[in-house]
Amino acid sequence: MRLSSCLRSRCFHYSLLVVLTLFLATICFRGLLYSPLFSRRLHLMRLSREFLQQNLQEGSEALRYFQQLASVPSTLSPNSSVPCVHRPQGSLQPSRESDPTPLVITIITTRRRPEYHYLLQVVRGFLDRKSECGPSCSNFQIFICNVDPSPEDHDEACLLSHVLPTVARYESEHLDDAPNRFEQEKQDYVFCLARSLEIFNPEYVLLVEDDAVPLKDIFSAFFHLVQVRFPQEPLDGGLYVKFYHPERLQGYINPEPMRILEWIGLGTVAGLVLSWVYMFISQQQRYSWWMFVAFTIYSMIVAELAGRHYLLELRRMSPALYNVVPVTECCTPAMLFSEASAKRTLLYLTELVCQPGYAKDIALYQELKRRGEWAWALEPNMVKHVGMFSTLRGNFENEEPLLL
Repeated sequence: MRLSSCLRSRCFHYSLLVVLTLFLATICFRGLLYSPLFSRRLHLMRLSREFLQQNLQEGSEALRYFQQLASVPSTLSPNSSVPCVHRPQGSLQPSRESDPTPLVITIITTRRRPEYHYLLQVVRGFLDRKSECGPSCSNFQIFICNVDPSPEDHDEACLLSHVLPTVARYESEHLDDAPNRFEQEKQDYVFCLARSLEIFNPEYVLLVEDDAVPLKDIFSAFFHLVQVRFPQEPLDGGLYVKFYHPERLQGYINPEPMRILEWIGLGTVAGLVLSWVYMFISQQQRYSWWMFVAFTIYSMIVAELAGRHYLLELRRMSPALYNVVPVTECCTPAMLFSEASAKRTLLYLTELVCQPGYAKDIALYQELKRRGEWAWALEPNMVKHVGMFSTLRGNFENEEPLLL
């Protein structure tokens, strides 16, 4: 009799659910790269090989596409390079009356490992997104900013200079005059942002690094931001909107208070639903607040184990579900500026000197906090970071490229 009563108790049912969930989660979630339960020993090498293979394939396809578009020989190598096309700045500038520039997509580039053709992948991605967008994006400009110290040796940028507006920071081989590589990167960033404003006089600038491939909804996210979220004032007066944050840093258990509130809210809604389902199945007549709290905690644990990154991907169903939150510190693969905020950013960065431990992303974040300004981050990510090698550090960023 006592055993039968125990088996019918809510505590037993809840404990059994937790045990079964943890057992199944350990099996089901260990193949999810951004889950805390991800098994590196079982899956990392396989996923890394698949990632690199896909990268090589997409890079080769992008290379063939631009060789055909530019009508150049099908050989792109250090020993057989395509000459760069240097145009006067005035020739790059569109007509203000007939071709207003609502958005210029500026891609900052320097030489990387040649076999992956990162720059070509990124530009091909933006051309595809622009084509899919149709007339709404017809006035968008794609702008290549070559900051390589030896611009003529940057084969991919030279190839693209035959089909897209391109500027080079240096006219010939140049020795770095910055005190360190972090300051050099910041100066390159300032140069490209300034040239984007001077040449195109755009309403918005999307400053993209050359290993950030755009996802399919990037332009729908842009229109939603400028027309729906911030219709009165560009970016609501914010300094920028960040379009990418590393997936491995997107979990709920992080210092950002907004994520904790989101986590509790998700658990509360799921806990309410689960408690009502439990009442229906067990034919309980009286609502139990204890079970509601228990199911809320249960839902929060399951969400964290599955990985917040995958829950964020569900927001792609509609732009109305995109999450716009206060910005976090790390990383600048894709940053959206309004014309006014871009000019402020240039002023702030010019006054700063970057150094190890104080790169441009940290410097910009700390500067806006010091000045009492704000910026935003858009979730989910609107670009995919495909880079394996760091141009800042000159070597492998990580032996586990998928975790970048």
